Amino acid sequence: MMTMMRNEPLRLDEQAKAISPQQRHAPLRHWCIGLAITAVGVIASYLWLDRPLAFFVHRNVADATIFVWLQRLPVSFPLLSSLILAWCGLWTLMDRPLSRVQSIALTCSISFISTSLINSQLKYAFGRTWPITWIENNPSLIQNGAFGFNPFHGGLGFAAFPSGHAAAVCSVMAVLWWSYSSWRPIYVACVAAVAVGLIGANYHFLSDILSAIFVGVSVGYVATKMSPSIRNLLHDRRSL
Repeated sequence: MMTMMRNEPLRLDEQAKAISPQQRHAPLRHWCIGLAITAVGVIASYLWLDRPLAFFVHRNVADATIFVWLQRLPVSFPLLSSLILAWCGLWTLMDRPLSRVQSIALTCSISFISTSLINSQLKYAFGRTWPITWIENNPSLIQNGAFGFNPFHGGLGFAAFPSGHAAAVCSVMAVLWWSYSSWRPIYVACVAAVAVGLIGANYHFLSDILSAIFVGVSVGYVATKMSPSIRNLLHDRRSL
């Protein structure tokens, strides 16, 4: 008995030391570093890459059909998210526990919906014009040289930054990245396909996509950490 009593504090100490203050704050620290890197990338792209790339695509891509199809992957996400929410909701009403697959699908849906809401507010806050004119005779770089940010302007013609499609695909792929790690090359390919499609069709500037990747990955990561069924995967990887 005395031996057990002496050993018990040691076990408690080991549990307390399992997550050190540095480990506890590591996700926030990494997020801040990612934000700083994204900000530098966006600024560099805005100053030196966005306009040359948009003009290059405009001059050299005669048929953008393949690029338009590449960026359409997230178009199905609203319908899929609604179906998943209905599916999991009915499961809950029947007082049945969600399986791991259902929990991951629900986390993907929540991540996508949250990203869409956050992204729409960021679009309004930044008010950036588009590379080309495609809706409501919007001002654009190609048509009339419009290039820049118009904070809180509002309207579809001033909603290029961040890219909604890129943010959407990253929000889902980030959850899957931690949930099914063996499929990671496919997730990277999906993000790359959407990004190439958006640039190749001249729908977005490069900096729009860089910012959207950060938004989508951030929301997907937070959604994963909030999900009881898959957040342990993050803790396991942090302890390696």
